[in-house]
Amino acid sequence: MHPLLTVEKHPKCAELIEKLKRCHEEHPIAKFWNVCSGIKVELDACFRQEKVERRTVNLRASKEFREKLREQKAADEAAGVPRWTETLRQEGKNQG
Repeated sequence: MHPLLTVEKHPKCAELIEKLKRCHEEHPIAKFWNVCSGIKVELDACFRQEKVERRTVNLRASKEFREKLREQKAADEAAGVPRWTETLRQEGKNQG
C-alpha cells in the first residue's frame, strides 16, 4: 500500500508516480499480477528516502527550537522572570 500518489505531495518521486500511473493505465488487468511491481518497489524506495530527508530536516529544526527555548529560559532566569509553574502555584494559593 502506498500513500496518495500526488506529485504535489511527493515532488522528488514525481517521475516514478507518473510511470506507475501509466503502467496501471496500460495494464488494467495485468497490474493485479504484479506487472507494475518493479516500478512500485522503486517508488517505495523513493518514499522511504523522502521520509529520511524529512525526518532529518525536522530533527534539525527541533534541535534549533529547543536551543532557542533553553536560551530564552536562561535569559528569563537572569532577568528574574518567574517560571510559569511558580506563577500557577501562586495563583492557586491566592484562589485557595
